[in-house]
Amino acid sequence: MIYFDNASTTSVRTEVRRVYGQMLETCYGNPDSLHAAGRQASSLMEKSRSNIASMLHVDPSEIIFTSAASESNTLAIVGYALANEHRGHHVLTSNVEHSSVRHAMEFLKRFGFEVEFLPINEEGIVTPECLKSHMRKDTILVSIMHVNNEMGAINPILELEKIVHQNPTCVFHVDCVQSFSKIDIPFEKLDMATISAHKIHGLKGSAILMKKKKIQLVPIIQGGQQEQGLRGGTENAPTNIVLAKTIRLALEEQSQAYDHVLKINKYLREELAKINGAHIHSPKDAIPYILNISFDQITSEVLLNALDQKEICVSAKSTCSSQNTNASEVLLAMHKSEFDATHGIRLSFSYENTLEEAKYFIETCKEIIENYGLSL
Repeated sequence: MIYFDNASTTSVRTEVRRVYGQMLETCYGNPDSLHAAGRQASSLMEKSRSNIASMLHVDPSEIIFTSAASESNTLAIVGYALANEHRGHHVLTSNVEHSSVRHAMEFLKRFGFEVEFLPINEEGIVTPECLKSHMRKDTILVSIMHVNNEMGAINPILELEKIVHQNPTCVFHVDCVQSFSKIDIPFEKLDMATISAHKIHGLKGSAILMKKKKIQLVPIIQGGQQEQGLRGGTENAPTNIVLAKTIRLALEEQSQAYDHVLKINKYLREELAKINGAHIHSPKDAIPYILNISFDQITSEVLLNALDQKEICVSAKSTCSSQNTNASEVLLAMHKSEFDATHGIRLSFSYENTLEEAKYFIETCKEIIENYGLSL
């Protein structure tokens, strides 16, 4: 099997699986319990928190363990808006965010918040000029992803951050799920940031929200003192403990993995350019881990099924939106045609992929187009 769907989820590293298995056997105490087993779990979990904070160059108190990036995004957006509604009711995001961000924004509308969805340009990004033109005195929150999960387009978050922080009542939340351990992230400049373990060869059900000390949030999950009172419920100590190792390994291999994936991306771009009817929708300066393409001769649905028969795993768009309409909202937002939006597929890579797999993908696509594609 060839797995080109790493933006959806990744395999779990052998080292992570091994340590997690050990934790399940030896560290099952409730971290809030006062006995020895509880103290052990709490101590190891806090060591993990401290190690993660050190790697992100933030304070340990600024790391909040959560169950998923969707929870982190919801806590950041809804939690901040409700805790700071006395400052204003205007919130900004882009029109191509992850569904967890989009749904959190729609939820805020029920409480009287005015939400604006900023358009992206043809390169798939929110421009600083666009953000600046929509900022108001009563804007309290801006939430924009670092890397687009369908195109790989990289938002200029340093430039956006400067604009956001010109307003002293406004904070900046960045969904870093597709960028973390792939490109550098200026956590010291961000007020809140989301990271997910299963995108970096870690466990599903494991994520963090980085929030600076000054940030006040209303808890979304009620019920206890856990995580500074921000999410009630017994803490998943084994998962939280192993997250530090997941992050460390990912950051240690960042440069080497990037160079490896870049070669695969470059090869595919060069070979696709030779195929009649092929299009590359990802910008030239997109992150190399994601490549969005299409063929005029075949729709994304037919191509996905044909590739699946050949044991090649790809996506048509973000997995969290895969059950909706066949058209990609991101391609439409980039001013692509409805035709392009129903023909695009997303390839996404990791250090585990090889150039040989990329070569097989190109030959397979040629075969599928010949057998199932329409004549141009």
